[in-house]
Amino acid sequence: MTFGKANILRRTYRHVRRYRQILSVIIRYGFGDILDRVPLGKSLEARVRAVSGKPIEGLERLTRAERIRLAMEELGPTFIKLGQILSTRPDLVPVDLVEELAGLQDNVPPFPFSQVRNIVEKELGRPLEEVYLRFDEAPLAAASIGQVHRAALRGGEEVIVKIQRPGIEEMVTADLEILHHLAVLLERHTEEGAFYRPARIVEEFARTMEREMDYRTEAGQGERFARIFRGNETLHVPRMYRGESSKRVLTMEYVQGIKASRVDLLDAGGYDRKIIARRGADLLLEQIFHFGFFHGDPHPGNLTVLPGNVICYLDFGMMGSVDRRSREDMADMAYAIVKRDEAKAAAVLLQLVEWEEEPDRRALERDLSELMDLYVDRPLREIRMGALLEQLLRLISRHRLRLPWERYLMVKALATTEGLGRILDPDFDMTARVAPYIRRLKMDRLRPGRIAGEIGESMGDLVLLLREIPADIREILKQLRQGRTRIGFEHRGLEDLLFEMDRSSNRISFALVASAIIIGSSLIIQAGVGPRIFGVSALGLFGFLLAAVLGVWLLIAVLRSGKL
Repeated sequence: MTFGKANILRRTYRHVRRYRQILSVIIRYGFGDILDRVPLGKSLEARVRAVSGKPIEGLERLTRAERIRLAMEELGPTFIKLGQILSTRPDLVPVDLVEELAGLQDNVPPFPFSQVRNIVEKELGRPLEEVYLRFDEAPLAAASIGQVHRAALRGGEEVIVKIQRPGIEEMVTADLEILHHLAVLLERHTEEGAFYRPARIVEEFARTMEREMDYRTEAGQGERFARIFRGNETLHVPRMYRGESSKRVLTMEYVQGIKASRVDLLDAGGYDRKIIARRGADLLLEQIFHFGFFHGDPHPGNLTVLPGNVICYLDFGMMGSVDRRSREDMADMAYAIVKRDEAKAAAVLLQLVEWEEEPDRRALERDLSELMDLYVDRPLREIRMGALLEQLLRLISRHRLRLPWERYLMVKALATTEGLGRILDPDFDMTARVAPYIRRLKMDRLRPGRIAGEIGESMGDLVLLLREIPADIREILKQLRQGRTRIGFEHRGLEDLLFEMDRSSNRISFALVASAIIIGSSLIIQAGVGPRIFGVSALGLFGFLLAAVLGVWLLIAVLRSGKL
């Protein structure tokens, strides 16, 4: 979805009722001060405040992050999904809000089976009975975007079918248009908006939602994941049935297993929890550090265990990609922390993050040094990677740095896997599992083949540059001969000086005009021109009065500026 600046208002006010509903919820959860800082229009603001009602009871006991979460839950599917996505984006929102949004509850009632039938038949172009041998009317689960039903194909294969909620695309489109309008206003009129740039957040969210509401994307990611791990006997990837899937319907293999966090059922079934914990960690580390394509949300609900301690991922809607440079930077960061080299750690960290203003390097090194003091001299098995990564994220946020989404997703996946590993095996040591992959990455840089390849690439770039230089020089000389070369200068930091110079020149001009009026009025009175009042020229008196008004006005302006 794209948002053209010219029609923001026209598109947004097509949804006035929804707009008022969103704003009234914002007010009831204690964010009415936002309306005081953005120009919504007096008529709309008055109506919103009239229908918003009383604030939520006990509001003063809730933190700002808690109020945001509750408001999103009340506003429905689009906002719940936005909160869930923002809970993976510390580069866009504060860390405390990230943690709170992770607890968003997707309490959405299921839609009736008659609508399920209509959607499936419309999307697949066939009657339901021609596609499925059996289709359970009661859903297994319902979420904000769609719901899941169990079924069987005509060939007898057991499957689950995800069906997109009816009308969800239109609802999301309307909500996104309203959100973008509000985000633009916040960005223009508030300091927080200028820093966090909410319009950019909404635009990224819109792109994410477009992918999320196209089940063909999830099917493609699941198939890519299966190709990567083809032949790996410790992992099972559900089959995607493309012929029975579309943009709004996804049919995939039904897998009967035990939820990875159900320790009691695993023990009762004779599973080896230590093996499961190690395999889960090794699979994720292989995804990240070898393939650069990984499951971004490996929480217990998305992991099931099959006989033989085989691990199965269930949902491929949130996948991450990380390039070789980022993987190597992560390895360098870990190595710098172990070696207690805060200068190197700060340098590598700045390669991993983004920022609007360059941070204070000394302050960053000092904070990293304090972080290292907590972990460096402790045995590996006592180091909790999740806690270390969480403190590192807080440090990044404190220095107003942003960790890009893909890199944060990698960090989150590592922390989630460590947490699940410790549920399965209290002695599980994630740091020890990561160490060989970091060593492998660092050693890979020293391979003769890798070095030769990089030298070859550099030489190729150099040859290309040398080939282009003569042509570029000829073009520059040609433009110089034809007089088409222009040199532009950009002045920075001169705005205040230019403003003061402009104001001073205006005051001088003002004073000169007043002086000219006084001189002219004196000459008129001396000459006795025009009608008289008490024997004095009326035109001259009017000129003196006008000059007095201008003089007082100028004096007041000087006094108010505090500069005499």
